[in-house]
Amino acid sequence: MRQPGTPPLITVFGGDGFIGRYVCEALLKSGARLRVAGRDPRRAWFLQPLGSVGQVSAIAADIAKPASVNQAVEGADAVINLVGVFKGNLDAVHVTGAGKLAGAAKKAGAKAFVQVSAIGADPDSPSTYGQTKGRGEQAVRAAFPKATIIRPSTVFGPEDDFTNRFAAMAGWPVLPVVAPRTRFQPVYVRDLAEAIAAAALDPKAHGGKTYELAGPEALTMRELNQRMVVYSGQTPDLIDVPDFVAAGIATFGFLPGAPLSRDQWLMLQKDNVPSGRHPGFKEFGINPTPLGAVAPEWLSRYKKGGRFAPSAA
Repeated sequence: MRQPGTPPLITVFGGDGFIGRYVCEALLKSGARLRVAGRDPRRAWFLQPLGSVGQVSAIAADIAKPASVNQAVEGADAVINLVGVFKGNLDAVHVTGAGKLAGAAKKAGAKAFVQVSAIGADPDSPSTYGQTKGRGEQAVRAAFPKATIIRPSTVFGPEDDFTNRFAAMAGWPVLPVVAPRTRFQPVYVRDLAEAIAAAALDPKAHGGKTYELAGPEALTMRELNQRMVVYSGQTPDLIDVPDFVAAGIATFGFLPGAPLSRDQWLMLQKDNVPSGRHPGFKEFGINPTPLGAVAPEWLSRYKKGGRFAPSAA
């Protein structure tokens, strides 16, 4: 049991990833102690300078290996699960792994468990990703009834594989746009991280709830590509790819320059925006950041001359 006055210990599975680094930063700012769990602890070493001496530790753990999971959650006040995949055995990671992790956290006496899922998570989803994310939520709640479920929209930030991929493709003479009418409400990684950290630190306020977290703007895929073109200072011609062509490409699993699996194509058939059935950032006191307020900062490197290039008039 934690002694009075001792900062809480939070175990973060996937803390060495894109979203994880910002979650860890938010937790460290709160004064919490961190145990970053991952298959290779060396990947979390870059987090050490963000905290004071002894505030951050890294431990080898794999959600498919119960003994390592038990060791990682031992003594933790809260556990955060950020682990997710788009290929491979999604069921093992999103459903079985998440459920067993939640069960281990409950058995270890953790007061909070935060499961980071996704908007569109649904056991009946036509996509394997959405389906396993939905069943994963069910597995987590069965093992840890007061778990907090957080469903973000597509996440953007300096290290993302979202805005950066589009900006890189914008260097082509012609930029193909798949599913041009599908809408997204992208969320800034720092906003998302602050909400995840808050949920872990205050289970009385957030435990047992499901949140849908999205940015302030709903944009179509075509509008998103147009934004990336402007922010990166490039001038390709945008060409909408007909759905029957995109579906055929997805069958073969590849669009030149960007993977497009059949499952990803199925996900693109539905808007990635909040359903309105769950609370959002307002419950955390966070005003979500617009894409245009921050993305030009890191996308300027795609301009000719990089960040030193003059801005468009």
